[in-house]
This record gives sequence, C-alpha cells and structure tokens, in this order.
Amino acid sequence: MYYKRIIDTYLSEWASRNDHKPVLLRGARQVGKSTAVRHLGESFKTYVEVNFEKQPEYKILFQDNLDVTRIVSQISAISGKAIKAGETLLFLDEIQMCREAIMSLRFFKEDMPDLHVIAAGSLLEFALEELPTFGVGRIHSIFMHPMTFDEFLKANGEDILLNFRNQASQFEPLSKPLHDKLIQLLRTYMLVGGMPEVVAKWVDTHDYLQCQEVQDDIIISYEDDFPKYRKKADPMLLRQTMRSAAVQMSKKFVYSQVGDYKTEAVKKALEMLILAGILIPVTSTNANGLPLGSEADNSYRKILLLDPGLMLRLLSMELGNTISITSQILTANATDLVNKGPMAELVAGLEILRYQTPNMRHELFYWTRQSKNSQAEVDYITGHIQGVLPIEIKAGTQGGMKSLWMFMKDKKLTKAVRCSLENFGSLDYNDNDTNTTKHLYICPLYAVSMIPTIVHNE
Repeated sequence: MYYKRIIDTYLSEWASRNDHKPVLLRGARQVGKSTAVRHLGESFKTYVEVNFEKQPEYKILFQDNLDVTRIVSQISAISGKAIKAGETLLFLDEIQMCREAIMSLRFFKEDMPDLHVIAAGSLLEFALEELPTFGVGRIHSIFMHPMTFDEFLKANGEDILLNFRNQASQFEPLSKPLHDKLIQLLRTYMLVGGMPEVVAKWVDTHDYLQCQEVQDDIIISYEDDFPKYRKKADPMLLRQTMRSAAVQMSKKFVYSQVGDYKTEAVKKALEMLILAGILIPVTSTNANGLPLGSEADNSYRKILLLDPGLMLRLLSMELGNTISITSQILTANATDLVNKGPMAELVAGLEILRYQTPNMRHELFYWTRQSKNSQAEVDYITGHIQGVLPIEIKAGTQGGMKSLWMFMKDKKLTKAVRCSLENFGSLDYNDNDTNTTKHLYICPLYAVSMIPTIVHNE
C-alpha cells in the first residue's frame, strides 16, 4: 500500500508543466524516494525504471557519448517498452553507480525537453561532489526526508483527526479528547519515527518490537555504506560519530566526546554524515536579521539524527536498555515527557525542516548566549514574512521563558512561538522597558506544520 507523501504534490506539479527540467531526487537512504517516483509513474501511460545497481548492463549505454536520443532508444529496446515524450516517465535509480548517467541529465533538458526524467540514488551527494560539472540551470533538485508527523497520521488513517487539528487556532483550541489523542499519537511517532518501512510495519502490526527490528536493519544498512566513504573518512570513525551524535542530542556537539580521534578527523566524518543526510546540523546564529546564515557560527552546532525512531535505537545500542525512555514516551504525564526535552526538541526541529519547500536544501538555526553571568538559549530561530521568528520547545505544559523574552528584547521582536504539549493558545507579555507588547503563540508539538499559518493569520 502506498502512503501519501508531501513530495507527491511537488512531483505531480512538475509532471504537469509544459516546460520541465530533469529532476534529481535527493535525500538519505530509505526515505522513500524510489517508492514516490513509482507512485508518480502510475499517472503516466508508460513507466520505465533503470536501476544501475541491479542492472549494471545499462551503464555501457552511457559510456561512448552522452547522446540522450541514442541512449533513450537503446533503453527502450532493452526494456521492451516504448519511451515517448509526454507519455513516459523515465526513472534512473541508483544513478550514483554511473557517473556518466548523472552527467547526461543536463542533455535531456537540451535535446529531449519534453521527456519526463527523474533520477535518484543513495550517497548521491558524494558522487555530485566528484563531478567536474553538473548541469547548473538544466536540472531541478528536489530534497526528500522521512515521513512527517502529518504524513504519519495519514498513513494511520487519521485524516479526519488531522482535518480537525488544522481547523484549530488560538481562538478555538481543540477539545480535550482530540488534544489527548494527538498527544498519544505523537508519543507513538517518537518511537516509530518516519522511515517509511518502519511506518508500514507499525500500520500492519502495531508492534513496537517488530518496528525496532526494521529500525535496526536500517541503521546497519547505513553503517554498511560507510566503507563506501573510505576515501574520505574511516568507517569506524563514521560509526562512532553517528552514535555520539545520538548521545549528545540537544547539546553543543563536542568533537572530543566521539573518542580517541583528532578533531579534524571527527570534523570530516561529521561533514560526511551531514552530506549523506543522516545527521542534520543546527547552527548558532546571532539572528539580527535575514538571512540567518549570514551570522551563523559553525563552531557552535547541535546535531540531530534524521529520525526520532532511529535515534532511540542508536541510544539503545550505545547506552544499553532504553526501556525507561520508552516508558516515559508512552506513559509519562505531559509535564515529564521524554526525559524533559531532548526528544521533543529533536522532533520539533525535524518537523520545522520538513515542512519547508523541498526545492532547496534548508538549514536549521538556534541562538545562544555564552557568558559567565548570562547564559541563554532559544531552541530554534527561523524566518517568516515579517522577519526573524524564535521558537522555544517545551516537553511538557509549562516551563520558564527567560531566554526567549531576553532574545525578543535584544532583537526588538514582538512575536514568538512556544511548542509544547499545551493546547492551542497565546500569551501576551507587556515589556515596560520598551513599552511594547510581546505576543507568544502557543503551538502544540503535534502541530508544528501549522506554525506559518498560526503566525501569519493572527
């Protein structure tokens, strides 16, 4: 069964255009890239898939020259399927196995502009780094991630509940039964995560142990890939760095905690895992205005793993039995969820990232002030139509907001968001020093996708 993904809308819109570039679908292994393309292929008269890992014989078609008219006619002959512009979707999967095929993409735009072509692959970012040239302006990249909480709800048949949630606001919060049900589903999402194969296993079985087996297989497959990075980083160091990132979650990443390795080697390994999409950096920024990256400080970074379910499995491998964490997620009351914060911060950050347009690679930022007399931190800083927007994450239903108020005062901001297990709501704070009113939007952790709507439609 196919579970609807956010990416489907973007791929369908691309397919309907009269003028379209070849698409390069990018993202970490096993986030659902190939499945999404096959689903799109059902809307075409003909679908042709070439997998360079399973069918290496196709590589030779790209070796003599990059005449795509010749290449397509030969693919058609080998596959036994007619490939016609406007009727066929041609999918080049595991394209990282054939560098010449990657280089050929630019010529599809020039020589066969009416043919719909999508390419995808594992560790594709490494292959792109090694190419001398890469179709700038002739290829359209789309970035894909694991399933969001909204996608998880749809996969579990909770479309009606999702519709009710989307109609809620600070003026009309959800009823308590609906609010409580969404919190329980969010707890489940923290354990299951958003890797499509794990979500499918949960929908079929509702068995956490079976889901954990699939998560373990995914982690092993990632680690099995590490020897492919060998020219750039030691596979054992990559393994240690990935697991250390899970242990250091929600804190400034400290290279020395990875193990007995030189700092430069750890930095290189970290960058490789970020490039592969397995780890996601959250970079400190002064946040005086947009773009936030113009004032980013890469020496202060927190690191997120790409999926909460995988993160918990890595913690289990590193720290041993995580039954206590699992128990907290499933049974703890709202004021003591997930060890008071790290998991909530992870899920919120990933959700903030994944609801942004997939047509470019987005970054996550936070703000921190490190001084002896005044240490402060705001979990996430993002942008909105009026400028900088701070977002504070709370694992329960209450908590101090000193850092957030300090940040808003320093940056002369009047709007902020608190994501917590509270229902929809708002809070005004009168700053007598500046004679302004600060407005805080309270957004439930199960509604991160609604932040832009909540802030813009006051």
